Amino acid sequence: HASVIPNMAAYDPAFAYEVAVIVQHGLKRMVQDDEDIMFYLTLENENYQHPPMPKNVEDGIIRGMYLFREGGKSETRVQLFGSGSLVNETLTASDMLKSDWEIESDVWSVTSYNELRKNGEEVYRYNRLHPEEEDKLPYIYKRMENHDGPVVAVSDYVKLVAEQVAPFIRRRYFTALGTDGFGRSDTRENLRSFFEIDRYYIIL
Repeated sequence: HASVIPNMAAYDPAFAYEVAVIVQHGLKRMVQDDEDIMFYLTLENENYQHPPMPKNVEDGIIRGMYLFREGGKSETRVQLFGSGSLVNETLTASDMLKSDWEIESDVWSVTSYNELRKNGEEVYRYNRLHPEEEDKLPYIYKRMENHDGPVVAVSDYVKLVAEQVAPFIRRRYFTALGTDGFGRSDTRENLRSFFEIDRYYIIL
């Protein structure tokens, strides 16, 4: 598990532009700046269309998450986190929530739960050691301040990977979907249904 290696930056990108931004950032830190750090990227072999890069998302890609698609205005809304190829299931679930259930959703591409957790731990440690200063806030908390609703976080990893960021969001309802248990040799669709991480379980 990458979270136990202090000098490893682990990413689970969904789109080609995310890979490009991470690789460029990694080369700068490892080669140009000569940092003692490793970059680990999980790359999928699933075929799907890759969108153009939205504006001003480079920092979010590196820090671990950015808002990929914002939902419409509604008091009934949910925050959807997707990683890697599961972003596509998340986007489809978002469309179905709106059309079938009249529930709006904001879809976030989470490129690294580990990097989000590292930031949260650093911020909380700083706050503990500086009790007379105003508390700093984790990156994930600040990004979500103006985005209400429960959080559903889905990835191809075990639930613990997504759950590691829950304390830093400070939100009452957080549900992680993951691939806990033993796998099966089957189609992606059947595997995602078996592990309860497909669009239907996201909606549920």
